[in-house]
Amino acid sequence: MEKTIIAVLAIGLLVAMSLWANRRFRNERRLPMQWSLKGSVNWTAPRPLALSFVPVLAAIILTAMVAQPDFLKPRPGQESLVFPALLFVGIHALHIWLIGRTLRSKA
Repeated sequence: MEKTIIAVLAIGLLVAMSLWANRRFRNERRLPMQWSLKGSVNWTAPRPLALSFVPVLAAIILTAMVAQPDFLKPRPGQESLVFPALLFVGIHALHIWLIGRTLRSKA
């Protein structure tokens, strides 16, 4: 039960972050998705896709991780869902921060 709560809270936080970022970047049609090592933008995506990619991916993976014990016996160390949930939140926060930094430097 606690894994389900962690997954739901993480997905809810990711969605809230995306909604906040959507308001913040409302004047942009496309947002950066990937940067080169030199810092230039390699490609962009439409704003709704760019901001929903990580929450949707996290929902799929965390749901599979919550359902996994029903089908497989977890090995030692695979019991926790906290690290993957925090990893998704951190990656999404980094992506939003990089978008903001890139858009500020263009202005």
